[in-house]
Amino acid sequence: MNYVFYDFETTGRSSTWDQIIQVGAILVNDTFDILDRFEARCSLKPGTVPEPGALLVNKTTPDMLKKTNLSHFGMVQMMKETFEKWSPAMFIGYNSLSFDEEFLRKTFFKSLTDVYLTNTNGNKRGDILGLVRSAHLYYPECLKTPISEKGNAVFKLDQIASMNGISHDNAHDAMGDVLATMGMAKIIADKAPSVWKASLMTMSKQDVGNIVQKEKLFCVNEYFYGKARPFVVSFVCNHPVYNWPQCFDLKNDPEDYFKMDMSTLKDAMKKSPKLLRSVKDNKHPIIMNPNYATNFDTYKQIGISKLNERAEKIKQNEEFGKKVSAILQEEAQEKQDLDSQLDVQAEESIYSGGFPDDKTKMALKEFQKAEWKDRLVIADKMKDERYNYFAKRLMYEEAPDIMPKDLYNEIHRGIAKRILSTNDEKWNTIPKAYNELDSLRAKYEEDGDEERLSITNDINNFLEEIEKKYQEA
Repeated sequence: MNYVFYDFETTGRSSTWDQIIQVGAILVNDTFDILDRFEARCSLKPGTVPEPGALLVNKTTPDMLKKTNLSHFGMVQMMKETFEKWSPAMFIGYNSLSFDEEFLRKTFFKSLTDVYLTNTNGNKRGDILGLVRSAHLYYPECLKTPISEKGNAVFKLDQIASMNGISHDNAHDAMGDVLATMGMAKIIADKAPSVWKASLMTMSKQDVGNIVQKEKLFCVNEYFYGKARPFVVSFVCNHPVYNWPQCFDLKNDPEDYFKMDMSTLKDAMKKSPKLLRSVKDNKHPIIMNPNYATNFDTYKQIGISKLNERAEKIKQNEEFGKKVSAILQEEAQEKQDLDSQLDVQAEESIYSGGFPDDKTKMALKEFQKAEWKDRLVIADKMKDERYNYFAKRLMYEEAPDIMPKDLYNEIHRGIAKRILSTNDEKWNTIPKAYNELDSLRAKYEEDGDEERLSITNDINNFLEEIEKKYQEA
């Protein structure tokens, strides 16, 4: 299967409220020969307030955002067509499952197109950041890493790539990051081939589910407090709500927990270190042979034979799995009751608002193929308020001149209310951006950084233009 290495540069950190401004993607075969590439940069969407710090990091000037002829929606359509042409493939980035993939899905959601392109129709998803951490855990000598002040390995792409001989002069440029990510993948495939091969086996939920339920015990790792931490675990049950496999950490003796009543077991499950580890099957977990357990002192002292015995006890005790599942169900319900009280905006509803029904799906496809003059009629066929709103918002962004004046004004005033707010909103606002700019300006003045001071002035002027446009709403 081919690999697609991809990366986005964005206006900020929020996949819900910010936007993609640059895409870089390369299609390669399984020996990393380049077959095709795609690169595009777009203009700023009306109503988006960029984070000044993000623009400085990815070297995006206001002129780039204003004078680029390609619109955001136009770039999204080009990207979608390219990714579909390259499919089926493994879509891979660096920290992509937490960042780029969420931007991709939410961008497709708001652009009225297929949200789950990268994990359906034979496509799979991977993340080189998790792979790099795993390779360093199992084969510490395979990679050189910078060391933090706390003595931990640092895995930031702009630092680790150059230390391992990968040219990365264009850090925080989409295509530059894609090439660096591909370079890191090549190193792991060459120097830690067992980890690379394991990673190719867990790029879909189905593949992960098959492994964790088939294998009596196995090694996984999680990254927290600045370190990758290994666990030797055995499958207990799937989470009754979130569906992630729940696995028992075999450093504990399961016999100590089998006879506990529900209340006592629930308390035990809340204690730290955790009794159960969630294998996030949609987040590209790296699952390794249990023989690697002897690499880690805690499990080495217990011994493979004892670990196998404990895993067998878990496997044979179905009642324990049912107890754990019931407790997880109860805890999830408590969380959902709290979440249901939150005010959810349309942009935030990708995972909570349900899938479109068949009529809406037909309208979404019709909308994509139609000309702008016909899209308002199609939008009104969308009974789901989210898609109806997104369709009209797209018209506001792409074809405002053909919108009814009252509809244009309604959307325009709604955006103005959002971005001019002086409250601490979930999204970036003009006042927030000015505050961030003031902090950056003070820092650059102290450092005597004239180049960046000049850029902050340009950004300030740009924010004033946006503010003026919406103050008049």
